[in-house]
Amino acid sequence: MQHEPKGTVELDRAADEPLSRRIARNCLMTRARQISRVLTSLYDDALCPFGIVAPQFSLLVLIAEFGPISRSDLSRRNYHERSTLTRNLQPLIAQGWVAEDVPASDGRSRPLSLTHEGKALLDSAACAWSAAQSHVTRLLGESGAHALMNIARELPLRVV
Repeated sequence: MQHEPKGTVELDRAADEPLSRRIARNCLMTRARQISRVLTSLYDDALCPFGIVAPQFSLLVLIAEFGPISRSDLSRRNYHERSTLTRNLQPLIAQGWVAEDVPASDGRSRPLSLTHEGKALLDSAACAWSAAQSHVTRLLGESGAHALMNIARELPLRVV
């Protein structure tokens, strides 16, 4: 792998190799999405007995941590598109785990907060999350897990 002076990853160069093969072998986006799908699957399996999937659990945690929070602030914190956020929030609201408060003074924003049931779910599913977290840490290795967390900490908030 060659590195440009600015630190960006460049394609391995093999003149006789098709461009698509070089991209497939070196694409950071493809690798990150592959890792994301594997990790999501591991958390999904652990959280399944609680009737929640990993993306929804993530939202519960963020709402607990930063709530009451508007949908737009939540999507900025978690890099969600509006439709993805809505799709993941709907079951949480329908199950009574998340409540939408009355509209704020602007008449549009309806802050999200955890209900008592949502807090209880978060508490009861924490053991499953912890088991999945340990599994993922073993899979990535301590240094890989720390590197992933450090990368995530450095990401800017999404502008919506």
